[in-house]
Amino acid sequence: MLTAYIEAAMHYARCEWLADDGVVYCEIPPLPGVWASGDDEACTRVELQEVLEGWIALGLARHDSLPAIDGLKITVEAVR
Repeated sequence: MLTAYIEAAMHYARCEWLADDGVVYCEIPPLPGVWASGDDEACTRVELQEVLEGWIALGLARHDSLPAIDGLKITVEAVR
């Protein structure tokens, strides 16, 4: 489920060149705070996925409700 969620989220990635800096900026708009910047799009997309993975881990650690992406939702149930 985690891999499918990450793949679905990455489909929403939007990248643009920042003309003033010569830097690529990428973000996943449905997921606030998930963004990365770098010198080229390929490397920046790799960084963006790493940021996404960290964002998910932090959200789970804080017991935050993560938004559904294309009907996929990450939930954690208590272990008894």
